[in-house]
Amino acid sequence: MPATLHRLVCRSDTPARFAWAPGLIVLGLAAGGLALTNPSPADFRAYASDRLVEEISKELCGDGGLPVLLRMAINNCLGLVQAQRAALAAVVLSHTRRRNYGLLSVFESELGGQSLLRWQVPRFRSTVVGVAGQFVLISAASDRSESP
Repeated sequence: MPATLHRLVCRSDTPARFAWAPGLIVLGLAAGGLALTNPSPADFRAYASDRLVEEISKELCGDGGLPVLLRMAINNCLGLVQAQRAALAAVVLSHTRRRNYGLLSVFESELGGQSLLRWQVPRFRSTVVGVAGQFVLISAASDRSESP
């Protein structure tokens, strides 16, 4: 091998020039993994329905939830709430805006505010981040004001 070619091929700084390559490969694989596991609206629908059923069950079926007359009329409050899972999920999904950033998604929901039999339905707002196939509740707020 001629000396000039040997110096070009066997330069001592050649490995240092490519020292960042493994880090870049790992970063690319991590980004690809996050993109593949970025939750879809259907995933959010399942998550939201589980959370709503849990929260509504606590609020309505627990002590002080339903008025006494309704408790007497409804034998299985938990079963009634569970039976509404699909309808609740559809309502939440129709009031949710998704911002897809490729590696993660932000789901912003706003429900309520309507009047129902002279009662103001509480307004509920939430922000949920979906990343790596998981959901993280970032913020949730509710105004529980009632109209006379």
